[in-house]
Amino acid sequence: MTEEGGPPRPDLAKELRPFLVVFAMVGAMWLVEIVDLLPHTPFDQWGIRPRSVRGLTGVVTSPFLHDGFGHLIGNTIPFLVLGCVIAASGIQRFVQVTVIVAAIAGVGTWLVGPAHTVHIGASGLVFGYLTYLVTRGFFEHHVGQIVVGLIVLVFYGSLLWGLLPAPGISWQGHAFGAIGGVVAAWVIHRRPVPGPEASPSSPAP
Repeated sequence: MTEEGGPPRPDLAKELRPFLVVFAMVGAMWLVEIVDLLPHTPFDQWGIRPRSVRGLTGVVTSPFLHDGFGHLIGNTIPFLVLGCVIAASGIQRFVQVTVIVAAIAGVGTWLVGPAHTVHIGASGLVFGYLTYLVTRGFFEHHVGQIVVGLIVLVFYGSLLWGLLPAPGISWQGHAFGAIGGVVAAWVIHRRPVPGPEASPSSPAP
């Protein structure tokens, strides 16, 4: 309801909805980790198992699984911050980026990860969100987005050290997540190449 003659009041619930989606995903991660403390709940087995048919399930489930609360806490803050920056453009944009990044990070890890390993965690999404935000402005030629990307790089650029191979860390998930972010930026924001201009019609005889 708006006051007569006054400007329309914004629908606050609608404006907050994209950010609630981000917080809901993090809430699901924490809920899964809490339930995983109970006996006979080995959820981590549902992570990505490279080149195993069963392991393909992990492409969807692995971002919600973590190796303890230390691992989860390390992913929670950057996921919330970077995810909310993306969600500021709307639910559809956040979902588009998340699906593209998760698919490339998950399938890439499944293809090249070491055999007999299990890969879990939301860090692939975090790396994808980071590279998406850093590169989207360049694909769209948008100065404001380039500035936002540079600010994000200043605060979270140190995460990129996670692309280097290290024992016990799924650098494959990090690397393919980062690739997924760039692909998402290209798919969503690339500007079409202008076609040749139509030649003017010849005058009728």
